[in-house]
Order: sequence, then C-alpha cells, then structure tokens
Amino acid sequence: MTTPSPDHPSSDHIERRDAQQLRTGQLNTFAIAFLVVSAAAPLTAMAGGAPVAMLLGNGPGVPFAYVIVSALLIIFAVGYTAMSRHHTSTGGFYAYVARGLRQYAGGSAAWIALLGYNAMQIGLYGLFGSAAASFLSENVGIDVPWWLIALVGMAVIAVLGYRQVDLSVKVLSVLVACEFLVVIIVDVAVGVQGGHGGSTGLSFDSFSWSSLTSGSLAIALLFNSASFIGFEATTIYSEEAHDPKRTVPRATYLAVLVIGVFYTVTTWLMVNAQGSDQLVKHLGGLADPTGFLFEISQTYVGSAVTRVMSLLFATSVFAALLAFHNAVARYLYALGREGLVPEVMGRTHRVHLSPHIGSVSQTALAVVVVIIFAATKQDPVLALFTWLTQLGTLAILYLMALASLAVLVFFARHPHLDANPWRTKVAPVVGFLALGAVAVYATSQFGNLISSPGSPLAWALPALIAVAAVLGAVSAAVLRRVSPDLFAIMGRHRGDDLEPSTTTAG
Repeated sequence: MTTPSPDHPSSDHIERRDAQQLRTGQLNTFAIAFLVVSAAAPLTAMAGGAPVAMLLGNGPGVPFAYVIVSALLIIFAVGYTAMSRHHTSTGGFYAYVARGLRQYAGGSAAWIALLGYNAMQIGLYGLFGSAAASFLSENVGIDVPWWLIALVGMAVIAVLGYRQVDLSVKVLSVLVACEFLVVIIVDVAVGVQGGHGGSTGLSFDSFSWSSLTSGSLAIALLFNSASFIGFEATTIYSEEAHDPKRTVPRATYLAVLVIGVFYTVTTWLMVNAQGSDQLVKHLGGLADPTGFLFEISQTYVGSAVTRVMSLLFATSVFAALLAFHNAVARYLYALGREGLVPEVMGRTHRVHLSPHIGSVSQTALAVVVVIIFAATKQDPVLALFTWLTQLGTLAILYLMALASLAVLVFFARHPHLDANPWRTKVAPVVGFLALGAVAVYATSQFGNLISSPGSPLAWALPALIAVAAVLGAVSAAVLRRVSPDLFAIMGRHRGDDLEPSTTTAG
C-alpha cells in the first residue's frame, strides 16, 4: 500500500482541503518587502525602541550594535532563503520546522508562531491607541479613550485583512513610504547641520569598540533584535508570490538590508544630534525617552515636521498592525489546511481568495484582549504593548533558532538540492547558535525587558512559550491518531520542484 508522502498526497480528504487556495502570483519582491518592513515599523522602532536601547543598553554604541544584529540576521537569511528556494508554503516557520525536524517539532513551532504573532499584533493595539489618542489630544483638542481608537483601527484592519492581499499592500506602501520620508528629512537635517544641535561636526565615535562595549551591550542587542521582528515573515507570502524561488529570497535580503542600514544611520545621527558624552544622561532626564526623536526633529526641522511625525508614528503602528494581522491570518489558514487547528480556518474567500476565516478569528481575539485590558484599567503602553510585544519577540527569536536548525537538518536529508556548505551548513549553524543564545539570554532578562524584574510576569509570560510548544506537540499527536494521512504530510512543499520524500507516518 502506498504511504502518502510530503509531496504526493493521495486522499480525497487532502484534495478537498487543497481546493482552498490563496490568490497566487499577486506579490512581487517589493510588495512582500513592504509587507514585512511594515511589520518592523521603522519609525516606531526609531522613536520608541532606539532611545530605550540607548538608555538601558550601550548608549552611543547602539548604531554599532545595529550593525552586529544586521550581520547576524543576514547570516540567518542565508540558510532561511536557501530552503525557501526548495520549499513553498504559507506556513512559514511551522513548515520549515516540520520538514526539517519532523512533525512533532512542527506542531510545537506552529503553536509558538500563533502565540508570538498574535501577541505582537494585539500588543501593538495598546501603542496605537495611546499614540493616536495623544496626537488627537495635543493637536486637535479631542480626548478619545485609547481603547476606542484601538477598536476603530481594528475594524479597518478587519476589512483590509478580509479582502485580497494587494489592497493591504497598497495601503502599506503609502504608510511605509511616508514614515521613511519623515525620518529621512530629520536625518538629512542632522547630517547637513551637524551634531550637538548643529554646533559641531559629525563624529563616528559610535562605531568605536569603547562605545560598543559601554553600558550593557547584551540589552542593546536584545532591543535591536526586537526592532527587526517581522522581516522573517517573507516566506508566509510565498504561495502568493511571483516566482517564490526568487521573489522570497530577494524580499528577505532587501528587507534586512533596508531596515539595517536605515536603523544604523538614523541612530548614529540621533547620537550626534545630542552628543555621545551627554546622551545617556539626557535620556535619563526625559520624562519619556520615546520623545527623544521628536525632540531632535523639533530642534533641527521645526514644529511642522514634528507634528507630521507624531501623526506618522501612529500610522506606523497601524501599518505594523495590518502586516502582523495578515501574517496571523495566513498562519491560521495554513494550520487549518493541515489539521492542527479547526479545518474551517483553512478556507479562503470565494471571491478575494483571502484567508478570511483566519482574519475574522484574529480580529475577534484582539477585541476580547483589548476589552479585558481596558476594563481592568491597565496601561495601554506599559502593560498591553510592553508585555505582549516582548512575549511575541521572545517567541519569534526561539522560532528563528529552530528554523535555522531545521534548515541544517533539511539539507542534510536532501544534499542533492544544494551543495553549497555556506548556505546549507555554516550559516544555519551560526544562526542557530547565535539566535538561540539571544533567545535564552532574553528569557533570563525578561523581567527587565518588561520593566518589572520582580513581577511574576517575568517568568509567567515566557512560560507561555513552553505551554504553546507542548500544546503544539499534542495537536500533532492528535492529528496522527485521527488523520494519519495529514500527519504524514505536515509542512509539505506546495510546489512541484522538490523531489518526492520518503517520509512516512511513522
């Protein structure tokens, strides 16, 4: 009797599920890059994350730390994209881990991904509601509760996520272009006028060894790594891409390079604007360090641009919300199609060919969580945003380490697919060890990352990742019992270029 293989399913059950398809060929390299760069939210990272990394991390050495993180993620991308050339699936990390480390590990990765991306997406509603409420209060004179703004934003995102993906791309293209433009205006002003408010020339001290090792380099690396979260989601859109074997790798490298160069240059100019010798002291004296970039903007380009920047700060978070919403909906679609969550999640809209059930489900979960935080009067930034986005970052760091290990094992099992040891051995090993070390250290420092070192949340939130891993392995075990044919092909390649595998249900 023939056992279903990862690339040659045979049951009517599987064929019925596979009749549900996303809209193929819709996304080119730049479209996918816009989607994932939006998730990284460059303006939010520079205004919100970078000043905190400077204050708690290595101060003027943050730009150098961004160079290190960028290099590490390029190395991760080498193995990640090497596998993407031979494996197409909107399941992203789940599919890679299932193919490389087998089904039970794949089940764990699936649920960790759901936890991580949902936490990132829902947590961002706290920052969006707070930022938009502050803008309306300060510039329009209207006081609106943060949670009401969050719910309105949720409704807009629900509509965009329900429809075909190219509509989201058009919205994100405009928002991302605007947030890059406003920061570049400030960057150019600092570059032309000079440092210390325009009174001195620019210094490259940020790239010295003494600056890199000042303060806590480890904390800076953690915050800087968090600024990139979202770039790795390129593979989630592979089934909707033009020629995924080329489009996905190009989009991945483009996203890392654009974000890395932008972050490095902008933080270097931010350090110069204040001066490296007074940077940490100045940030420590601010009521809110996240106002640092706006302070620089006010000094160098004036109130008009600063006011626009404050608006774009809110739209930057909105863009990230939309990008993560699309990612979560596609994960739910992939897992529903493969039997790890209810099958209804694996259905696509008959007109838009969008993962509409997954989109609606994600919106419903977000509504419930936001209402709970609002009803209990939790702070939208210090609680909802900080707790959940740090949890999401930690989960995705573990997934990236697992994905690197999965790539290594996958090519060891299929050596004929790629004979280049740099792509199939060296880069995956370096990625696994480095990202694994960052994830473990982040776990040990989680209390500091959420500014509550003595709180039970310091261990309870990271423990949710272990709980998700166990639930995912259990879901795989249940799938093996109720549907061995689906279990056998977990994480399967969705194209026709990979040779048949000998993997069986056993």
